[in-house]
Amino acid sequence: MTVTTMTSAEASSLSVKTLGLDPESVALDSTEALAASLLRAASFLCPTSPVALVNAVLAVVRPLSLAEEVDRNRLADLLDMLISSGDLLELRQELEGRSARLIYLGPPAFIERAPGDYRLLGVRPYGAKLLENGRFQQFDVEGHVRSIQLDPHAGVKALRAAGLRQIDRQRWVASPSAESSAELIRRTGQRLDSAGGGGEIEGLQILDHAKPVHYYRGRWREPVPGDNGDFIGRRPQAYGADLWSAVRLQDGAATRIFQFPVDNPVVPARDEAWRVQFAIDAEHGEPQRFIGEPSPRSASTVFKFFSPVPGFAERYLQLVGTPLPGSSGALFAFRVPDAATPDLIQLLTDLLWMEPILKKAK
Repeated sequence: MTVTTMTSAEASSLSVKTLGLDPESVALDSTEALAASLLRAASFLCPTSPVALVNAVLAVVRPLSLAEEVDRNRLADLLDMLISSGDLLELRQELEGRSARLIYLGPPAFIERAPGDYRLLGVRPYGAKLLENGRFQQFDVEGHVRSIQLDPHAGVKALRAAGLRQIDRQRWVASPSAESSAELIRRTGQRLDSAGGGGEIEGLQILDHAKPVHYYRGRWREPVPGDNGDFIGRRPQAYGADLWSAVRLQDGAATRIFQFPVDNPVVPARDEAWRVQFAIDAEHGEPQRFIGEPSPRSASTVFKFFSPVPGFAERYLQLVGTPLPGSSGALFAFRVPDAATPDLIQLLTDLLWMEPILKKAK
């Protein structure tokens, strides 16, 4: 047996190639490679906890990352995107008398975004390829989104024959019913009225209503004396992802609390929590905002967002647009064809009560 010494650059290149990506154009610490790493690790480890999955990828990638841009938060955010899209599933289970969220593999599937344009979803176990190279061309990867272009007359039949299940567009987006922000807050308050007592909650963090809506991470803080009212909160647990809650505070102490999700048990808890926070911000007169500005590419608009959006909005953006890495000043951004922008704006304003800031070409 011969042992060969490799530089970190050589090892990174080999790792990217193993993930099915081109090492000439994709770095190991890119969003594309990190998403592929999470999916590959999941194919061997699932069912597993979000923490264990992130730790597994972090342990492999961090020693080879030359840019030192791979950290736990970045991987956790990327995992959230893969769960929101349906590439992975997050379900609650009772383990040894405690509730835990576990990650499962999403079934191989596809969505027809437009004739001949197909969004690919899911993971096969044990590192097996989603599509065999001999029958299909290499699919495209942008961010965490995988897609493939096929003959519009034969694409659906070919993907079904390859074992992928077709998912209806509307079913995949799974938008909630329209309601006013005031109505959602009223329902949340009623649940808190009948919820259990809070007491001392170790590690509790709340989203501060008074802090600017455009800096999501900066809004999280510990409760302090003087905090009164209903808040979105989260707290760590020894195993699994953070627990997301609605919590009622009186002078900084929790008096009532319930855990998300409540409307849909298969929706990630953070999705319901984020939507309630959007409603709170709208009712406080400081709605969440997004910017739309003309794209350098013709007939398209770049939409920039400054806070995470619930999964249904993320999926809709993936359906009509293309994720853009490294958008200056924004948490994330998508390029959307101008023909799709009216419906996107309506969804964001009707279901999330967001305020659009639309810029014109100079």
